[in-house]
Amino acid sequence: MNSCYINSVACVSAQNTLRNDHFLEEVVFYDENIISAINPVYKEYIPPAAARRMAKGVKIGVVASAMALKEAYITIPDAIITGTGMGCLQDSEKFVSSMITNDEQFLTPTSFIQSTHNTVGAQIALGLQCKAYNFSYVNGAVSFESCLIDAQLMFQEQEVKHILVGGVDEHGAHTNNLHKLIGHIKKEPVSTVQLLNSKTPGTIFGEGASFFLLSDKKEHGSYGKLVDVEIINTIKLENIIDRVLHFLNRNGISVEDIDAVILGNNGDVEFDNYYNKLQDGLFKNTQQLAYKHLFGEYNTVSATGFWVGAKILKSQTVPNVLKINNKRSNSYKNILLYNQYRGENHSFVLLQSC
Repeated sequence: MNSCYINSVACVSAQNTLRNDHFLEEVVFYDENIISAINPVYKEYIPPAAARRMAKGVKIGVVASAMALKEAYITIPDAIITGTGMGCLQDSEKFVSSMITNDEQFLTPTSFIQSTHNTVGAQIALGLQCKAYNFSYVNGAVSFESCLIDAQLMFQEQEVKHILVGGVDEHGAHTNNLHKLIGHIKKEPVSTVQLLNSKTPGTIFGEGASFFLLSDKKEHGSYGKLVDVEIINTIKLENIIDRVLHFLNRNGISVEDIDAVILGNNGDVEFDNYYNKLQDGLFKNTQQLAYKHLFGEYNTVSATGFWVGAKILKSQTVPNVLKINNKRSNSYKNILLYNQYRGENHSFVLLQSC
């Protein structure tokens, strides 16, 4: 694969991640099982009249993309690739609710039009007047990783120089109630401090938007390099170690070369065993990090994990709140990200310093 450099990052989340000169220095702790993204000052990025018509997912996506472009000094990218698991969930729920309430009559199309999964990418392009390649991936918990693979292929074909890539998902009240009903969200409130040690089914849900400017050339302010991405629908627990080793081997590195592994532990006793097997075995001597106790679980939260990895590579520091074991690294050259959701949609992402 051709080189793919991370030249800017931006994240809107349940933490204070808006300012890039801070790296989880001021952590917000929650005691709820559904946590919301902290609202930026939208009027600094979106005209107030337009913002009033946008759902939260669209607004935070537009803000994060604008921040990423600004940091990279890019006005219009050569491509926009957006990942989302549930799209504009609030407008989807609003439209379905109107159908039921009005007995499928006298419906206005606005909520339906704004509920489509490609709304975020479309609004970003409209704001920029960008007529370049614009694609949205809706692949569950590997939606963001699908964007990364697409970007890598475009760089391989030498079609573009700068690609805006991101992942965004928002809350929906009705959908969250359904997740509570089927046990995907924990029944009892749990604090973010205790989440990873909880021994009950389910997790806490969050929302957010993370965007990155990927380029074919290294810049002075580059965060690191995206080396490889792999997504696998299902992996048996007993095969997870072999799959990780295969991924590392194809990139010519060993377990000992990994300076930190960023895992997607979310406190769900039924599915954290994938991470536990790696923690207790293959990576027992490697620094282990987690992030979902700070941001919550959602389909594209792995984009926030990508943000964490990029920030570590550039700052060469790891906030204590991310650490889940006592191992330390003197420097960070190779970082492996592994994520899965409820035993499916496994992803491996390898980042390197540059």
